[in-house]
Amino acid sequence: MWLIVLVLFFSFLIRLIGINQSLWLDEAISVNVAKMSLSNIVNNFSIADFHPPSHYFFLNIWIRLFGDGVVVMRISSVLFSLITIYLVYKIGKEIKNKKFGLWAALLTGVNPLLIYFSQELRMYMLVVMLLVGAIYFFIKLNKEVNWRNILGFNLLIGSSFLSFYGSIFLIGAMFLYWLFKKKFKLFFINSIGIILAIIIIGPLLWTQLMNSQKALVDVSNWASTLGKVNLKNLFLIPIKFTVGKISWYPKKFYYLIAGLGTMVAALFSLKGLIKDKVLRFLLIVPLILGIIFSLKTPLLQYFRFLYLIPIWSLLIAYSKKGRKIVFIIFLLFSSIYLLNPKMHREDWKSLSASLKKEDNIYLISSFGDPIRYYNSEVKINDIKSSEPEEDKIKIVKYGEEIHGVDSSKKVEGLGYKKIGEENFRGIKLEKWQK
Repeated sequence: MWLIVLVLFFSFLIRLIGINQSLWLDEAISVNVAKMSLSNIVNNFSIADFHPPSHYFFLNIWIRLFGDGVVVMRISSVLFSLITIYLVYKIGKEIKNKKFGLWAALLTGVNPLLIYFSQELRMYMLVVMLLVGAIYFFIKLNKEVNWRNILGFNLLIGSSFLSFYGSIFLIGAMFLYWLFKKKFKLFFINSIGIILAIIIIGPLLWTQLMNSQKALVDVSNWASTLGKVNLKNLFLIPIKFTVGKISWYPKKFYYLIAGLGTMVAALFSLKGLIKDKVLRFLLIVPLILGIIFSLKTPLLQYFRFLYLIPIWSLLIAYSKKGRKIVFIIFLLFSSIYLLNPKMHREDWKSLSASLKKEDNIYLISSFGDPIRYYNSEVKINDIKSSEPEEDKIKIVKYGEEIHGVDSSKKVEGLGYKKIGEENFRGIKLEKWQK
């Protein structure tokens, strides 16, 4: 028992490195939404969002209890990740033995992409935790059908769908497995949780779908960011699963190193893929379902399949030699992210601190949540819908390609000239004057 405690403690410590880095756009949106009343979250925000409101509800309660400091809020995601690691250990024990479970937990604990998202104030680590818990009960149900396992499975799959719609691909894979194995009793008795979840969220989901179609028309290049089915997005899934969200120049060198690391990790998962038919099914089928779905509605981005990494870690753990090598690979790429601030999130914190109340700030208004969180005194003008008139202005260049906006061309046409520029880890702040 003390070994898994040691794995969890080590995983916790490394997740504290750099946890106070700046909130980026989506995180700041989460915070600002969570500060609304629960009714406002549903009626005023969620109808135009693309996610269920459950995580915002949770964060609303968390902030009420512990405050809205960056570290305090992100600790919630850290806790979800630690519970996930423990559940992977439990699954490993159930499949094979304690040593196998420990290795799978350790690989999950040092995986670069999971570390990144365990420091992210979004719903992704919550849904990973819920789905890994569902996998645990799924495996238990294949051995023993009892009310404890049935209740646990139904509760977790329902909760995961209410937290992240993309969880349906793994949920669907588990039900397809029972169909293929002709375990119809398991199929029907365990469908209660997902049916109830769909009934609960159905009206909101329908409204969101209708509004999303409108948004795809209004925001000219939004579809291109959602994840179309192409070779790049397909290759990014295993690459990012191996190296995380780090990147560097020259890109050829990045893809060479990342590609080699990915091939080694994939090679050492082959034994598990051959030996464990259940885990193989749960790893591959959700990706196939995601690809099919994305042919109609593009959602093929690697982070939407984050819940597959614990399954992959379990498969790698089958290779006694390979799991040690992959552990080193994961830890190396995790260290590059954790110890190099240049690899961290966009620095909205420093950008906001550089702004003054009297500054004339222009950017696409829907991307202004980080500034509203860090410096609420600053007034944000929408560069998309308004034309500057002041002698001096500052433009935050962010997300303009998505909206089909060219602020530089726009203000040049109004007689402005650029007189300066600052870069805040990927965010440009430009100074213009007439």
